[in-house]
Amino acid sequence: MLPVACLPICGILMGIGYLLCPATMQGGDITGIAQQIGFFLVKAGGALIDNMAILFVIGVGVGMADNDGTGGLAAMVSWLMITNLLSEGVVTTIIPSLAENTDAILAFQKIQNPFIGILAGIIGASCYNKFKGTKLPDWLSFFSGKRSVAIVAGVVSIVVSVILLFIWPLVFGALVALGEGIVGLGAVGAGIYAFLNRLLIPLGLHHALNNVFWFDTIGLGDLTNFWAGKTSADVTWDLGMYMSGFFPCMMFGVPGAALAMIHTAKSNKKKVAIGLVASAALCAFICGVTEPFEFGFMFLAPALYVIYALLYGIFTVITVLVGFRAGFSFSAGATDLLFSASLPAAQNTWMIIPLGIAAFIVFYVVFRFAIVKFDLKTPGREDDDDLESEKTVVLANNDFTKVAEIVLEGLGGKENITSLDNCITRLRMEVKDYTKVDEKKIKSAGVAGVIRPSKTSVQVIVGTKVQFVADEMKKML
Repeated sequence: MLPVACLPICGILMGIGYLLCPATMQGGDITGIAQQIGFFLVKAGGALIDNMAILFVIGVGVGMADNDGTGGLAAMVSWLMITNLLSEGVVTTIIPSLAENTDAILAFQKIQNPFIGILAGIIGASCYNKFKGTKLPDWLSFFSGKRSVAIVAGVVSIVVSVILLFIWPLVFGALVALGEGIVGLGAVGAGIYAFLNRLLIPLGLHHALNNVFWFDTIGLGDLTNFWAGKTSADVTWDLGMYMSGFFPCMMFGVPGAALAMIHTAKSNKKKVAIGLVASAALCAFICGVTEPFEFGFMFLAPALYVIYALLYGIFTVITVLVGFRAGFSFSAGATDLLFSASLPAAQNTWMIIPLGIAAFIVFYVVFRFAIVKFDLKTPGREDDDDLESEKTVVLANNDFTKVAEIVLEGLGGKENITSLDNCITRLRMEVKDYTKVDEKKIKSAGVAGVIRPSKTSVQVIVGTKVQFVADEMKKML
């Protein structure tokens, strides 16, 4: 959730910015103080949205490395290594024949995506967890411990880059081929495309399909022809069919789903849920930027995200069949709907009202039912840290040194501990041998409880004074 927490501010800034300055999206002169402020706000929000992959690099790297910045640094090393080695200029120099392969070049042009960001984050964190305690000979001692992590991450990234050099074009090319295969399926094909478009966002691979349907990869260009002022009579398909279905989903479906999340959030976490999804819903409605909403729950409840993608597919089929046509140059928000309504290919744009109401209701009902029925951990329903209840915990013994000694003994001694960290209320340890952990001994220190998330992980609930106990334990270690 660390990188996701950065995204709501993007939605607020970009939503306000587009309202003040539509020219940032539609083109044209930017004049007057209001438009200049709008342009400034759009660029501020876009600074994070456009670099979302890097947010995941650092967020995953730090989050999976016991919140240690070394993991984030190693992840950034991995990201820079992979994206540079797999850039268009480098791969065409290594394998000149790739310059003739349009699909492969397109794949490497899209290498800076969230999937690679998450992969780099995992590499950085894994190298930290594995090599942070590395001891080298005296003449190399400067590179011992945490200083070795970034070096190892760089080496691993070179190996991963070599593998991706051959695999990435195949994956990307397969998606392009899939897009070409569903072009002839009419409304159903448009629905399949919309479903896959949302489904592939976590990996960043939706760009492959977008290039098939929106641009001129195979002679379609739904987006380019729509904004060029053409109509269905000028092309071989129903112009706008691969964009129209996104409007009711982004403008009304996302707010409906967001409201379901707020209503199903735990009472003590509703404010947190509102802060995360409300601004994201506003962003989706105004300018069609849905990533702040989607990345807020796709990793917490992946099954729900599949349902979310499926709803896009269903509504796209419906919009194609009922004759609603609108296009976007940026995304399917109210701003693009307003400006595309005057283009020749636009049809029945008034139908956004009934379609939008239907999308709001369906998304709300489906999300609420799925969240409650299957106890999905959407924003405000997480149970990994029950912070509000744990903040009221009172440590039975205020001799923090003594508490630390007892906990350390109950964990099997300092030789059994591989890492120590703490959050607001808990000590978080990784141990070598889980059989040496004595929960009764730990609880005798006066702590509120012991949690064992895995064989090597131990969490001790101390309360808000956890930092004092952690400091004493670190001294002992």
